[in-house]
Amino acid sequence: MNFYSVYDQGFVRVAACTPSCEIGDPDFNAGATLELARQGHARGVGLMVFPELGISGYSIDDLLGQDALLRSVDAAIADIVKASKDLTPVLLVGAPLQSGGRLYNCAIAIHAGKVLGVVPKTHLPNYREFYEKRWFASGRDVRGRSITVAGHAVPFGTDLIFAAEELQDFIFHVEICEDLWAPAPPSDFGALAGALVLANLSASNITVGKADTRKLLCSAQSARSLSAYIYSAAGPGESTTDLAWDGQACVYELGNMLAETDRFPTESQMCVADVDLERLRLERLRTGTFNDAATLNLTADRQFRTVSFSFAKPAGDIGFERDVARFPFVPADASRLDQDCYETFNIQVQGLMKRLSSTGIKRLCLGISGGLDSTHALLVAARAFDRLGWPRTDILCFTMPGFATGDETKSNAWALMRSMGVSAEEVDIKPLALQLLRDLKHPFAGGEPVYDTTFENVQAGLRTDFLFRSANQRNAFVLGTGDLSEIGLGWSTYGVGDQMSHYNVNASVPKTLIQHLIRWVIRTSDFDAETKATLERILGTLISPELVPADENGVMQSTEDKIGPYDLHDFFLYYTTRFGLRPSKVAFLAYQAWSDAKSGVWPPHFPADKRRSFDLATIRRWMEVFLFRFFTISQFKRSASPNGPKVTSGGSLSPRGDWRAPSDGNARIWIKELKTNVPNDES
Repeated sequence: MNFYSVYDQGFVRVAACTPSCEIGDPDFNAGATLELARQGHARGVGLMVFPELGISGYSIDDLLGQDALLRSVDAAIADIVKASKDLTPVLLVGAPLQSGGRLYNCAIAIHAGKVLGVVPKTHLPNYREFYEKRWFASGRDVRGRSITVAGHAVPFGTDLIFAAEELQDFIFHVEICEDLWAPAPPSDFGALAGALVLANLSASNITVGKADTRKLLCSAQSARSLSAYIYSAAGPGESTTDLAWDGQACVYELGNMLAETDRFPTESQMCVADVDLERLRLERLRTGTFNDAATLNLTADRQFRTVSFSFAKPAGDIGFERDVARFPFVPADASRLDQDCYETFNIQVQGLMKRLSSTGIKRLCLGISGGLDSTHALLVAARAFDRLGWPRTDILCFTMPGFATGDETKSNAWALMRSMGVSAEEVDIKPLALQLLRDLKHPFAGGEPVYDTTFENVQAGLRTDFLFRSANQRNAFVLGTGDLSEIGLGWSTYGVGDQMSHYNVNASVPKTLIQHLIRWVIRTSDFDAETKATLERILGTLISPELVPADENGVMQSTEDKIGPYDLHDFFLYYTTRFGLRPSKVAFLAYQAWSDAKSGVWPPHFPADKRRSFDLATIRRWMEVFLFRFFTISQFKRSASPNGPKVTSGGSLSPRGDWRAPSDGNARIWIKELKTNVPNDES
């Protein structure tokens, strides 16, 4: 496997094309089609979708009944077939074809000097400006037949799907224009029969607002059918007798747009995207309802024929035609991020309100460290109490300095508690911790600077014990603060605050999202200037458990120095748990997203001084750490996780929800796959 090859990584490169057109001139249209086809070949494209009736022109009305035109169409198709011998892509072109004394509006699949098959249009529009039944027969009942094209008999029918022999997931289905607009479009059944890529050859004249409707249909169809959807509409050159054409073309995957062309072009154009076939296959594998639908709908009269073809994938590194978000949990679009933060925060608040109301307990205990997680948990708690009409003074907050607590975080904790109007106390855990270390005969109690796991966990455990006992004493419950990233990595101590509580509002909120949530709360709340300044200081604080004193240079303990950057770990977590991708594929995606800090789009409000990049060696190193921690040493902690609301579509790690796994598992096959398929360096 070539790590840098998109095809070896389970992608196929596709293109939605809008060539220039001359109505009723198949020779010109074949030439324009081949011009784009050669460009696609040069870019390593595997599948190219052209417009409906693109070889003849769509808007030619009764010229479709002219024998001279139909003969010219057949000759033009023969020219395209001949030229395709030297081209990599499968070409899907539209043309009127005769069979059995009828004329059909067809999509023709051409590859490597052959016509693979022909698919007729099922739904013929015959309303408002459309009169297709005047010229064409519906392909609804055309199944199991053949048709002669360019002198050769080839499979013909609406029962065809096409599959590459060398690429197991390169399977596509074809429908035409109106087919998508009808209830239960043909692509529904093509997807249920195994097609991962759905193609639509369209003409579709433009009217005001119609472009948005097309996008909605393409997005919805790719999301519902767990597929990629390629759409191409007629563009420059179609007749404007009574209509106009905008040449809209786009590529969608699982509801998300990957690429689109400019509208109203003056010359030929195409948009190109790398479609993740592996991701689509795995998504269907995990979605039982999709397979149930296939069993229910693929009745005897809806069985498909598979047309196999040999596909020679482009060799080597041909680049990557796809944007990969650096932060899969954090949208780069400002309005989408604002919406996600609004929903996330309110899900957390609603969850906590329900838990408070159902228990009959009207107080909660919360440890405040001056870090991101406890700060956000307090913001959620304050909003929940406000909505319930309860006094914030019943939120019992404690800051519990230990041997390594810094002045800055302690000061921020106190400033935060005061500004939020909660009940605040400080409990110095050092005397109790020292006594426990003496009882354990730990070297630190004798004056030696030994800062091992026991030293750290004595402090963490005492904080948790105090919170639980305080909750017992004051008729409260303990609110957890541990976030999804820490839960994934097992960056917590069993039975201690980051892992144990009565309810955890942060349980499915990743570290990379929490900072944006706090910024959103700052922007949308009527905090005074001092409160906003406190929250901004907390956002700028080094992520640290503050359990080990600073070194001789005054450098504090850093979580990311120990376990790696959360920017990468959240990326690994998302693609490993949400889609089940193999480690080398996740590393490939991470390399595309993170190898250059200067390129691509960063989330709104992301500090410029925190933008960084990671080379492949760094990605490989920290991914091995992630795999070991996630699969080997963390699950037993997750199996005993407290309740907390699922927030993002990226999932949660609750043993009662998205993620169920053995506590005594191991990471061997994942680490082996990583080491086998990811180069040690970028050379």
